[in-house]
Amino acid sequence: MIAVSLPWSRQKWNTVSFHSTLYLRPVLDLLLTHIDPSWQAEIRLGLQEALVNAAKHGNKLDPNKTVVVEFSTSPTEYSWIITDEGLGFVPQQCSYQEPEELLPADESENGRGLCIIYEIFDSVRWDRNGNKLTLYKKINAHNLEHRLVH
Repeated sequence: MIAVSLPWSRQKWNTVSFHSTLYLRPVLDLLLTHIDPSWQAEIRLGLQEALVNAAKHGNKLDPNKTVVVEFSTSPTEYSWIITDEGLGFVPQQCSYQEPEELLPADESENGRGLCIIYEIFDSVRWDRNGNKLTLYKKINAHNLEHRLVH
């Protein structure tokens, strides 16, 4: 089940919540509604990784637990706050200079999602409990112009 706060607004915070699942297409489609089309593929990938982490690692895919996503768009920034009901995640200390620092040393797939999240978003922050993730993507004329040229 997906719950959406109404009325939907581009200027204020909106909320989407869903029971833990890896079937995220409808949630991602909702979250991308007001995102510039030139950014949608990249942001979809980053949000998918964050939502999978919340549902799978945070909530352990327990269908009785919910993932809540608060989101907002403005002319200069896209913002998301993703909260799960898990015990929390203890991110490594500091902000990362290079996303490759997050890649696992072995052939394990664990850690690749974090690398993708740090690569895509301009700001990645966890709350003290480690079960609330805040993501920001800055949008300005230079960024959009650069993306359209390349």
